[in-house]
Amino acid sequence: MKQDIEVDEYLEALWHMKEDARVYVEELKTEVGERFNPDTLSALRVDGLAEVYEENRIRLTPTGRERAVRIIRAHRLAERLMFDVMGVSRDIEDGACEFEHTVTPQLVDSICVMLGHPRECPHGLPIPPGECCRNAATTIETSVIHLTNLEVGRSARIAYINCDRDQDLHRLNGLQIRPGVTIKLHQTYPSYVIECEGSNIAIDDVIAKNICVWREQKQAGINVQKDDAAKTAGDEGPDGTQPPASIAKKPGIFKNNLFFRKCKKD
Repeated sequence: MKQDIEVDEYLEALWHMKEDARVYVEELKTEVGERFNPDTLSALRVDGLAEVYEENRIRLTPTGRERAVRIIRAHRLAERLMFDVMGVSRDIEDGACEFEHTVTPQLVDSICVMLGHPRECPHGLPIPPGECCRNAATTIETSVIHLTNLEVGRSARIAYINCDRDQDLHRLNGLQIRPGVTIKLHQTYPSYVIECEGSNIAIDDVIAKNICVWREQKQAGINVQKDDAAKTAGDEGPDGTQPPASIAKKPGIFKNNLFFRKCKKD
């Protein structure tokens, strides 16, 4: 088991290198640090998970890439789950590291569906899509839905925003459209019009698709709308972010807003 976890960590390191366009064995040693073990590197090669080629470069084989995708996907979805649903903003890295080695792909896909197929982890790094994403699976009710799936006249709290370009995030942030804010959908055609912080804002369908909101929760047959009146003191972060009402949350757990934060790696 220990050997498997070590191999997984090397595959994760090679994935990080791939994202940063680093290819040399020496860079792998730097990435792994003091934990670098030549025997583990040999095991990767023997098992056909990685190959060393010209000028001491290293890369994942197709088999290694497939396994690395599973690890990275589980890790980054675990971070989304802990941050968005459980309200944990500290030590999510350690929790995600344990999670990635113990869950089945089926459970990972179920979490992905529940979260509405997020494209980025809280650090802004891409989450590799799974079959559920490619099939747009909704086999279990998601707690997070796209704004485009919200009914006109309904209000919802923004969970997170998927944007390919930083300038889009900054523009939305400047309009007060950010995670934790409650918005109300007024119309969907010819453009989406939402009410946010007392202003009506028109956005195109691409941006609307990228805004993900918490689904309305139902308890005891009564609709529970997560609007500003539903906030409970001490139950939210500094940006007002709250999990679904059905999920318990420790007060004061938020320390930093990571939604728009970019970093080099998890």
